[in-house]
Amino acid sequence: MPDYLVIVESPAKAKTIERYLGKKYKVKASMGHVRDLPKSQMGVDVKQNYKPKYITIRGKGSVLKELKSAAKKAKKVFLAADPDREGEAIAWHLAHSLDIDIHSNCRVVFNEITRDAIKESFKHPRAINMDLVDAQQARRILDRLVGYNISPLLWKKVKKGLSAGRVQSVAVRLIIDRENEIKHFTPEEYWTIEAEFLKGKEVFEASFYGMNGKKLELKTEEEVKNVLNEIKGNTFTVTKVTKKERKRNPSPPFTTSSLQQEAARKLNFRAKKTMMIAQQLYEGIDLGKEGTVGLITYMRTDSTRISDTAKKEAANYIEEHYGSQYTASQKKQSKNANNVQDAHEAIRPTSTYRDPNSLKEFLSRDQLRLYKLIWERFIASQMTPAVLDTMSVDLENNGLIFRANGSKIKFPGFMKVYVEGQDDQVQEKNRLLPDLSEGDEVLTKDISPEQHFTQPPPRYTEARLVKTLEELGIGRPSTYAPTLDTIQKRGYVALENKRFVPTELGMIVHELMMDYFPEILDVEFTAKMEHDLDEIEDGKVNWVKIIDDFYQEFVKRLEKAENEMEKVEIKDEYAGIDCDVCGSPMVYKMGRFGKFMACSNFPECRNTKPIVKEIGVTCPKCQKGNIVERKTKKRRVFYGCDRYPDCDFISWDKPIARKCPKCDGLLIEKRLKKGMQVQCIQCNYKEEPQQ
Repeated sequence: MPDYLVIVESPAKAKTIERYLGKKYKVKASMGHVRDLPKSQMGVDVKQNYKPKYITIRGKGSVLKELKSAAKKAKKVFLAADPDREGEAIAWHLAHSLDIDIHSNCRVVFNEITRDAIKESFKHPRAINMDLVDAQQARRILDRLVGYNISPLLWKKVKKGLSAGRVQSVAVRLIIDRENEIKHFTPEEYWTIEAEFLKGKEVFEASFYGMNGKKLELKTEEEVKNVLNEIKGNTFTVTKVTKKERKRNPSPPFTTSSLQQEAARKLNFRAKKTMMIAQQLYEGIDLGKEGTVGLITYMRTDSTRISDTAKKEAANYIEEHYGSQYTASQKKQSKNANNVQDAHEAIRPTSTYRDPNSLKEFLSRDQLRLYKLIWERFIASQMTPAVLDTMSVDLENNGLIFRANGSKIKFPGFMKVYVEGQDDQVQEKNRLLPDLSEGDEVLTKDISPEQHFTQPPPRYTEARLVKTLEELGIGRPSTYAPTLDTIQKRGYVALENKRFVPTELGMIVHELMMDYFPEILDVEFTAKMEHDLDEIEDGKVNWVKIIDDFYQEFVKRLEKAENEMEKVEIKDEYAGIDCDVCGSPMVYKMGRFGKFMACSNFPECRNTKPIVKEIGVTCPKCQKGNIVERKTKKRRVFYGCDRYPDCDFISWDKPIARKCPKCDGLLIEKRLKKGMQVQCIQCNYKEEPQQ
């Protein structure tokens, strides 16, 4: 019979840990929380210092019964939930349910699931940290007070099934504010002049900079013509050559936020998917003869700190595989932001020597891709900076200055392994210039003026929104993925072309929230609340005071909203067509993802239709119908014939209203990494990609 019982959250984690601890230990899983606030009621006694009412979660009775039985037979029980607020709360609830003294050394924490880390952690068990538990309780109670008070109000005044929350409401606000910026944006015209020059047989590019030593911005075509008229002949003189050596430092290893952003950029992963796969890598993967091994450190962290042991191992690996010139000699400790919880390390591989190639046969495609990203980022973070030779050249003709910039990688450093992605897909280019000296003369090969218009700010992708929430101090690593998931499930926002757009329902709810609960949507207020939760965790402030300070003002606003908020009647708008089932008029209805068409004779007739958008193209298959834009259940856009199901033509790429000049076939717009390209679906005709 085992002497000790260890309780973790998941079976995968239990299986990995049991291997390392040996026969005296039995490891079981609680399958997450065993107690929580009840779903059917508020579960918070406001009059009794916001005392929470916890109950056993439905379906966890059998799990709890099994754990109690095992606990009675063990000499000692260790609670080894994840090393964060949520994990501490799970351990506290388990201690309560299993009659374990929370002041005893029952709590074990580790940042990575490896043999050495597990064995070391069991040498230093501790009591449950009630400051961490109180911080988690405070967040849970705050969210319950907001959600269970505002949501019924929205059900009554707008429609059933709505909800409001602290972090999700701010996220929706950011998306709506950005949409309003785009809506009210006024494009401004500007021009550039690009030129190709010849030095001997070498061709290089330069851009118009200014006149008589001063930078000049070109706003109109008239100004461009004036500049071109000032050019005398086709000879320019090199008046200035600046050569510099520039260092580029590697990015720090991943935090939860930066991992979600980079996985979105490079792997096209949603935040929820990134966290799910990272959890699998953390809890353990079966590596054949080596057994089940945790491959990465804990994935919910906002620290970039790295242990000395991990640094030394990385330095040895880099020297062995790339050479000593790539090993950072004196690595500075990354500075964390003021609000960072530095209990954990950054996300890194548990062993540098488990390179991605060695794990190919054990990991799924997506697991391997994410592990490779984490491994490469960590290795690069421990390597020397890249060294670039840069060169800037001014070319002059009659006082007009064109400027050429070039660079080449002198020493790749960390770039040999990894370069961080960019939201706008701008990457470092090796753009070389010929050997130029002051006084040299070059000839113009081509001069091309181009008209441009300023662009509105881009809609938020998941990566951009996570980055913005982090910069504003909204939420914590564990909240980003569920927040993005919730605002989509509630129908407040939708993803179109991988960018968030607010729905009509989202705008209605947002407007009501702004009118009656502006502090919930206030970025600074929400960021301060996160700071207050951190203060609770640090033991600097009592959690009841934080809750009470918020609630006393909140309840006044709630009472005002109950009395003054008018019922929002979302009237049915006639669609102008009749139901093809019963003949009654079709109307527009509001659904989770915006408007759709439904029969006005509901509930007698339940016929519904999606709202389709014609794109002015005749169906190439049946030659009778029109191509319309449709959306899948997951909001992905596709194109099909409006005579479906009689005609089953569909295309993920948008058809355009002109024929192929080679074969008279259908042309489509194909989205590529380098831009949008027009292609024929029947022959090999392709046009140059447009950015």
